[in-house]
Amino acid sequence: MSETATAIKTVAVCESQPLTVEGLRAVLNPCPDLQLTGAVTSLLAGLEMLRHHPPTVAIIDKAFGLQAVMEAVAKIRASGRGTATIVWGVSMNEAEALRVVQAGAQGVIRKTADVNSLLTCIRSVASGNTWMEDCIFHQAEKTTRYSRSNLTPREQQVVELVEQGMKNKEIARSLGIRPGTVKIHLKHIFEKTGVRGRYGLALSGLREKGLLSLPTV
Repeated sequence: MSETATAIKTVAVCESQPLTVEGLRAVLNPCPDLQLTGAVTSLLAGLEMLRHHPPTVAIIDKAFGLQAVMEAVAKIRASGRGTATIVWGVSMNEAEALRVVQAGAQGVIRKTADVNSLLTCIRSVASGNTWMEDCIFHQAEKTTRYSRSNLTPREQQVVELVEQGMKNKEIARSLGIRPGTVKIHLKHIFEKTGVRGRYGLALSGLREKGLLSLPTV
């Protein structure tokens, strides 16, 4: 009995739609290893709940606003309470998903995903791994691992800042160069690495560092 109790992973959800919470409850109820221990309908209440009763996994609705959700994810990660976060939404594009990953989320999934994918995501994140729905990160399927050895020191700096989610103007300001120069550096980086697009570059870097894994089929 103690082994079973130890194996149970607790889940809390911060969700804007009460009916969605009940749907999640219905999905988790038959799972002996997963238990829904809390549900709130605002980010503020969610952070308060996690402060007093930190679960293994917290699921946060993107509908609260991307910037607010990113800030909440960062706070949860910085709290050191060991709660892993999953961000889900009715829709989720590659750029949004990348930003929440960079903020510290360990899971990204759409609410339209099938039940098996949702359970796999929760269990994977609860075990300390990352899990990103592959249809969101379609670019990553085309992105091959590359060596940075043929990049100049400046190009490597640009890659690092791209991985942090910075835009060209922010990179230029950080490095003390012009935005046009950043574009030239990116053009050379894409040519040398064979990676297409800044999101592909960031995704490849995150995967290389072990910060991003994708489900295998």
